[in-house]
Amino acid sequence: MKTIKLYTLGCKANQYDTQSIRERFLRSGFKEIENGRKADWYLINTCTVTAAADRKSRNIIRHYIKENPKAKMIVTGCLAGKDSVSLAKIKGIDFIVSKKFFPDGISSFSGHTRAFLKIQDGCDNFCAYCKVPLVRGASRSRTLDEIIAEAKGLVKNGFKEIVLTGICLGAYGKDLKPELNLVSVIEILEKIDGLLRIRLSSIEAGDVSNELIKKMSYSKKLCRHLHIPMQSGDDEILKKMHRRYKSQDYLALIEKIKRKIPDIAITTDILVGFPSETEANFQNTVIFIKKILPLRTHIFPYSLREGTLAAEKFSRGQIDCKIIPVRLNHLKKIADQCSLNFKRKFLKKTMNVLIERHLKDKQGFWQGYADNYIKVAVKSRLNLTNSLIKVRLREIQE
Repeated sequence: MKTIKLYTLGCKANQYDTQSIRERFLRSGFKEIENGRKADWYLINTCTVTAAADRKSRNIIRHYIKENPKAKMIVTGCLAGKDSVSLAKIKGIDFIVSKKFFPDGISSFSGHTRAFLKIQDGCDNFCAYCKVPLVRGASRSRTLDEIIAEAKGLVKNGFKEIVLTGICLGAYGKDLKPELNLVSVIEILEKIDGLLRIRLSSIEAGDVSNELIKKMSYSKKLCRHLHIPMQSGDDEILKKMHRRYKSQDYLALIEKIKRKIPDIAITTDILVGFPSETEANFQNTVIFIKKILPLRTHIFPYSLREGTLAAEKFSRGQIDCKIIPVRLNHLKKIADQCSLNFKRKFLKKTMNVLIERHLKDKQGFWQGYADNYIKVAVKSRLNLTNSLIKVRLREIQE
């Protein structure tokens, strides 16, 4: 029996794509093996969202070529779509596969108790720093029938939580006839027996509609968590980034969401070091993040991406490479404190937690997530994996 090893870099959409590819190989008679053993075939699903992602993708490819030079190497994902010519120069790569269409769908999700379900791909936003639209193409949506069938299959196979994902999730349905939206999907999935939770992955501020907020405020299945990328808290930088809102627009949205859904968790992304970002611009972001009090903040440094608007217009305004790490570290400390302050609100409260795994480094403890994405550890002698249980939060660990 031929063996294969798969490695995924990047976003939830990439993880979904890898699962779809995994199932295709398994149906063809392959056996997947874990790290520590050589495989006959390797598949690397790459990412190109930042220069660091490019480097890591190439390093992983070279690592597995070195592990077994005689194996067949397949490279796919966003880097394969963007830079196939350069990748072709790496000795040991046998196939470079650029896909701009939906995969076959999935029936399980290896290594997870939550299943990702990709309902949309592509992006039409063209933010100045991002080359994802150049690689993933225009926004396109799956049909409701495909989504329903896949969700039912996942629930049948034991998954109690499904995470709806896409490259630009909020654009779902705009390209369909008749036109649909994200709430249309949620309302259909809520009717599936055995599906206890529906979670949303990243969604743009402009796509968080009043209809979606209302649905989340009363739904018994839709998790009270929204990941809404902010990128900067400074209007000058937001305009240069080609983001479609001002800082006060974003703040007003968050305040409205919290009024309607008091216990909701907001998570976000911040890009540090965009060309021409001054200390004053950066401090506006620091002030802003304190106002929105996110549970988690993904902070990443700007990197120039060829073909983007920022590379064409702002290449001369690059920030000193010594300044960016200082700003990153400072913002991380602020974000960590914001997270702690948010979690303190839930001390002594009882929450529903879906247990995901046993903590090997903490004997007798199991880890899961509350519906608002607070990570929780529970002590029990029982195997709690994939159980939805009520937990009273007694202590917060920094």
